Amino acid sequence: MFKIEPTYSFCGKNIEAYEEVYVKMCYPKSRGFTELKAFIQNEGKIICKDCFEGRQNNN
Repeated sequence: MFKIEPTYSFCGKNIEAYEEVYVKMCYPKSRGFTELKAFIQNEGKIICKDCFEGRQNNN
């Protein structure tokens, strides 16, 4: 089976377990999805805390 290493959208670092993440995504139209991690990985932009705070300070 293929193992997907989840990475951040902006900096490309690997996401570690229990690490705080920020997700930018549109609210889904459908209901009842079960695999939340796969949905976020495919439909959202996962941002690390450092990149998120850096973007907030640049605005």
